[in-house]
Amino acid sequence: MTSSRRQFLRLALGVATPPVLSGLACADTYPSRPVRIIVGFAAGGPNDILARLVGQRWSERLGQQFIIENRPGAGSNIATDAVVRAPPDGYTLLLVGSPNAINATLYENLDFNFLRDIAPVAGLTRGALAMVINPSVPANTIPEFVAYAKANPGRLSYGSGGVGGITHIAAELFKQEAGGLDLQHVPYRGVAPAITDLLGGQVQVVFVNLAPSIGYIGSGRLRALGLTTAARSEALPDVPAIGEFVPGYEASSVFGVGAPKDTPTEIIDRLNKEANAALADSAFKMRLRNLDATGLGGSPADFGKVMAGETEKWARVMRLAKIRLE
Repeated sequence: MTSSRRQFLRLALGVATPPVLSGLACADTYPSRPVRIIVGFAAGGPNDILARLVGQRWSERLGQQFIIENRPGAGSNIATDAVVRAPPDGYTLLLVGSPNAINATLYENLDFNFLRDIAPVAGLTRGALAMVINPSVPANTIPEFVAYAKANPGRLSYGSGGVGGITHIAAELFKQEAGGLDLQHVPYRGVAPAITDLLGGQVQVVFVNLAPSIGYIGSGRLRALGLTTAARSEALPDVPAIGEFVPGYEASSVFGVGAPKDTPTEIIDRLNKEANAALADSAFKMRLRNLDATGLGGSPADFGKVMAGETEKWARVMRLAKIRLE
């Protein structure tokens, strides 16, 4: 276990540096003023929507406004850096997600260590990607695709939303776990142009979130071979998990909330309790389904273990694939 992972798990378990406020004072007074949730992506996207959902819930339950502040840029590193530097008083929070786990390896000279400097608060969601292909590819199942790719090394291309994003490294993990497939990577500036070229046959496969692809799958313009999560999706019940054919394969978009290290345990526990209550609410669950996500939940320690595990997994994938920012 790396030292940064040990530190992150210590933060999750509440055994890091003693809090800056007394536990009794925190429990009695927090929050006494508006709280900011910093999001490293532009307004209107799924990450922003998720932050607003949980922020609204906390506002209703805790009696103070939770304000969403969008600070896009550098793959969410700008937002993370802002929270790392904020006072550890519970009034500045971070929408944490898979990009943080990926960036720990993708970026070489960050001014912070995510696992060391951000304390986990609550796991919120886990979302699947779909492996979709152009119907011109003669494959209806994962085994057929793998066989075809092995028989035609270097002739198939996959598109992604950009180097180092989840749509890129989920495909690289598939290449590795399926026996070292020779698929050529074509990065785009976002997922939308990748899907456009997939529809036109310029690339043959894309690993993509369900929302932008499900309409094309339903119309037959794209073919879904598998889902990246271990479980099937209610939205595509007939599409199997890739792991049913490629043992051990799993890739998902994970999101939750974090805070600056040394944030008082009592504050973290209170936010965690309310997050779990929201995830148990049927109306809140339905709103998550609209984001193609399922609730994650659990303790701060549970979310800490998830993010530490994601960081280690994606580090292995990127090092083996030699993924680097140019």
